[in-house]
Amino acid sequence: MYIRSSTLSMQKLNLPNYSFKLKKEQNKTLVFDPIRKKYFVLTPEEWVRQNFIQFLIQEKNYPASLIAIEMYIDVVNTTKRCDIVLFNNKGLPQIIVECKAPSIKISQDTFDQIARYNMTLKTDILIVTNGMQHYSCMMDHQNKRYQFLKEIPKYYFGWKFI
Repeated sequence: MYIRSSTLSMQKLNLPNYSFKLKKEQNKTLVFDPIRKKYFVLTPEEWVRQNFIQFLIQEKNYPASLIAIEMYIDVVNTTKRCDIVLFNNKGLPQIIVECKAPSIKISQDTFDQIARYNMTLKTDILIVTNGMQHYSCMMDHQNKRYQFLKEIPKYYFGWKFI
């Protein structure tokens, strides 16, 4: 069953409304993830993740085939999961997205978390979102700095940011 996000009891996000495939199982609402091709419990963070995936695909033109969800990485001998990783057409990670539930304030801890992930992936762009606020920054690896972007960049074939 496809349901428009505006008809769900989940919090309205600062993103366009999208349709989702939902089902009920054992008194839990599950949402179908089109990237991982299976259902997941619809938590507030999953709500943000699924909406942001649709935003990236439908508004920013990122091909679904270049998106990984909850990708495992090794960070200082500890296994972590990146919420969303976007790859370029050569298969190299280009963007990391960290999603938080709408009730979680974006803080320095959030930026520290995604920066730790980027020590492994070395992407050009970092994005953090709680569905209400979205921040993106471009990394300058050579000078060990970053610059906030005015908006989340659109995908274009063969893109290179730096």
